[in-house]
Amino acid sequence: MYLTRFCFNTARSGARRLLGSPHLMHGAVSMAFPEPPARDGQGPRVLWRLDNDHQARTQLYIVSPHQPDLTHLVEQAGWPTLDEPGWATFAYTGFLDALATGDTWSFRLTANPVHNIHLPQDKPGARTRRTAHCTPRHQLRWLLERQQRAGFEVLPKAPDKQLTQFGDEHELIVRDQLPLQFRRPAAERPRQDVRFTKVTFDGRLQITDLEAFRRTLTQGLGKAKAYGCGLMTLAPATPQ
Repeated sequence: MYLTRFCFNTARSGARRLLGSPHLMHGAVSMAFPEPPARDGQGPRVLWRLDNDHQARTQLYIVSPHQPDLTHLVEQAGWPTLDEPGWATFAYTGFLDALATGDTWSFRLTANPVHNIHLPQDKPGARTRRTAHCTPRHQLRWLLERQQRAGFEVLPKAPDKQLTQFGDEHELIVRDQLPLQFRRPAAERPRQDVRFTKVTFDGRLQITDLEAFRRTLTQGLGKAKAYGCGLMTLAPATPQ
């Protein structure tokens, strides 16, 4: 497994075009591999996420079973005249192997929190419809309901911290909610509008099930993985 970081040159029109389209970005990430792994849910897959840091830089993170070649991204959206390659790839397998049950980490996850509902106008027996969670309260609940199966537990806040709403009892915040919509090209089937909502979670966790947690890091969490959702990354936990 590999973890790759690429920084966009947002002064370039190619960068702005990619950043404005999850579909184009999905294609650009896929072209980094001669043969992308199958997306059948049976093993590690290519996951990616866009991050904006405190210096207003936009960075692409990719977790993948094979090492990517991002030359095409450098040419379209980076600094192609520089001598440096324009991206950094790190061996990820050793990091995954070193994880242990009980470890505490800070984490970031961009995900697509959804649920299945019946609408008032639906006929009896109609199939449920997938729809996005639109409030922080329900988005937080979505993640907390999945933490055990995903192999981790979001850490509780210190008892002396003031709690004002659901989710406040955990070291967890939700931010950067972004509704997205685009139409699949005519060559793809089915050709239809794709709608989803990206949400970023920042928090602190403890590993409770090592095998499930490694699966979460390499296979993703939730829906819309092809469009930049599902990737969780870790950083050393800081005392709260």
